[in-house]
Amino acid sequence: MKTKQRNCALDQEPQRGKEPQQGKEPQRDREPQLNKEPSREQRVYIALAQVPAGKIVTYGQLAELAGLPRAARLIGYILRNLPSETRLPWHRVINAAGKISLGPESDSGLQQRTLLQEEGVIFNQGRISLKQFRWQP
Repeated sequence: MKTKQRNCALDQEPQRGKEPQQGKEPQRDREPQLNKEPSREQRVYIALAQVPAGKIVTYGQLAELAGLPRAARLIGYILRNLPSETRLPWHRVINAAGKISLGPESDSGLQQRTLLQEEGVIFNQGRISLKQFRWQP
């Protein structure tokens, strides 16, 4: 004797959590919470804007100041993508060896060297003395 299978919603067990709760209004979409924390890029911009003229920071130091420890490469990426009309002092960021990371003969490298020299930063055989010019907030 074959039994007839019925596919009726009334014969099935009710699924928990799927039933509308009686006496409560359905949950409305809440407004999205605005992120109050600045983005990584904004944190870098804020830290970089604080570096005074005549002082330099390394990529790693700027990462630390922005609350992004061990993110020196990220700093390079963020600075490389700054708009050309930026007023941020990008030229005050150098590598840990005290050198300009941009090609020394590139337009940007020459511009960085010129801007630093105009601020009183001294180069000795292509290097800047971190001991003398590093900014320590």
